[in-house]
Amino acid sequence: MNKQMTVLIAEDDLQLGFLIKENLEEEGYEVINCPDGEIAWEYFQKKQPDICLLDINMPVRDGYSLAKKIRQKNDVIPIIFLTAKSMEEDKLKGFETGADDYITKPFSMKELLLRMNVFLRRNKMLLSDESREIKIGSLTFLPDEMKLVSENEVVTLTQRESELLEFFCTHPNKALKREDILTHVWGKNDYFLGRSMDVFVTKLRKHLKNEGLANIETVHNVGFRFNLPE
Repeated sequence: MNKQMTVLIAEDDLQLGFLIKENLEEEGYEVINCPDGEIAWEYFQKKQPDICLLDINMPVRDGYSLAKKIRQKNDVIPIIFLTAKSMEEDKLKGFETGADDYITKPFSMKELLLRMNVFLRRNKMLLSDESREIKIGSLTFLPDEMKLVSENEVVTLTQRESELLEFFCTHPNKALKREDILTHVWGKNDYFLGRSMDVFVTKLRKHLKNEGLANIETVHNVGFRFNLPE
C-alpha cells in the first residue's frame, strides 16, 4: 500500500482485538483498537479511519448504535461487522444501520483481509486522475467518485450503492438474475446478502425517483431489470 490505511476496530474481546490488530499491523495497516463502542466513536471523530471493523455486542455502545453514529457523519467509509450472531434479523439489522458487509466469528485473518481489500481497492481508485461518467437520463453517475449528479444536487453514494448501480448501468434493459448480481457485486451468492441487496435497490430507487426515464424494475422469480432508454 502506498498510503498507509487506518483501520478502526471496536471489539470488547480484548484477546481477539489484539490478535486482529497484530495481524493487520503486520500487513502494513495502522490500527486503532478500542474495547467498546463509545471509545471507538471518540477515536473515529479524531482519526477519520479508512475502514471500520465493528463487533455487535459491546458494552456502553453496541455495534448497531456505533454504525448509525458513523453513518450520520460519513456516508462512504466501509463498515464491516464482526459478529457471533448468525440469525437473519441480526444481519439484516446490521445492513439497515449502514454496514457494508459482515463476517461471522470464528473467521480466518485471510478471509478478513480479503473482505477488507474489496473495499479498500475503491480507495485507491478514488486517487486516480481519470473520472468516468455514465449518463442516466438527466443524471450523471461518477462511479469512481461514488456520486450521482443532477442539475440541483450531488448525492454521495455508499460503495455498495455505487457498485450495484454501475453493474446495472453496464447491463441495461436486461433481466438480471439475483444470483448473478450477488456474485458480481458482493463476490458470492448468499441469502443474507440477497436481503441486503434488496435494501440497496430500494435506496437506489429513491435516488432515481426524479429521473422518470430510468428505473429499476423487479422481475418476478428472476431478479431485476435496469430500464435505461437510449
